[in-house]
Formats: sequence, C-alpha cells, structure tokens
Amino acid sequence: MEITAELDAIGIVVTDLRATLDFYRLVGLPVPDGAEDAPHVEVPLAGGMRLMFDPESTVRSFDPTFTPPPPGGGRVGLAVRLSGPAAVDALYERITAAGHHGELAPFDAPWGQRYATVLDPDGTGVDLYAPLPG
Repeated sequence: MEITAELDAIGIVVTDLRATLDFYRLVGLPVPDGAEDAPHVEVPLAGGMRLMFDPESTVRSFDPTFTPPPPGGGRVGLAVRLSGPAAVDALYERITAAGHHGELAPFDAPWGQRYATVLDPDGTGVDLYAPLPG
C-alpha cells in the first residue's frame, strides 16, 4: 500500500488563547470573530494551509498526562511574507507598540530581504519579511 502525506496544518498549544488570537490579528491573519472562547481555533492560510490553536485546558481534557512546555520559543517558527520592505517596518512597529516583544528589529538582511522577528504571547517567533528591491 502506498501512503502519501501532505502537510495540511500547523498546530500550536497556547497558554492564553485570547492574547494569542489578538496577537495574530495584529499580524494580519483572518482570525474568526468570537473565537476567544472556543476549545479549538483554525485560521485559514494561503494555499489551503491552516494555523490551529488549542488552549492548554483543551489538550489537558483529552490527555490528562499533558505537561505544558516551558514558555519560550525555539520549537516552531512562523514566517509572514509582507507586501514590501516598508510593511515590515510598519507591522513591527504596530505589534511592538501593542506591547509584544520585538526579538529582532527590522534590518536589510544579506539574503535580500527586509527582515524582523516578533514573539507571540507564548514566545513563538514570528518572522516578518519582504524581498528587497532589485
């Protein structure tokens, strides 16, 4: 029997669903209104992918042995392509002005992108980037 696999979704277990959804709304993702009290939230992404969020309490309800990981990033990194270099600066400013941690301020990377990193409420790194002209 041949088995085929296709990456369909990325799931993140979160400590504070409301804060996490507010953060990803700032990033520009189409988080459904009223999702803050849901036991599971799915956000559609380009190309048919989905970004899924599960509060720790939901995971614990079906897996009583679940132990939340320590806060901080490094396990999953997300990258958001923006419309242009100025959009990287503007979105970084909007996110950090809302009180979220800016891990890496915008800069022109040697690989040809305007690039920055912000952290979501659980410390997951979200890279903001856009190709540099020319």
